[in-house]
Amino acid sequence: MIVSALVTFLVVILILYLINLLPLDGRAKQICRVVVIVLGVISLLRYIAVI
Repeated sequence: MIVSALVTFLVVILILYLINLLPLDGRAKQICRVVVIVLGVISLLRYIAVI
């Protein structure tokens, strides 16, 4: 359980880093970041059995 949550957290951080490298305008990057963070939080909440 802890390992899965840690892997999810690391994947979210990696995706956020890769989004920063993309040549997109600020608005598109912001939307991508919000989507990734929301999906990451939902996934982490599933791992700790809140949802």
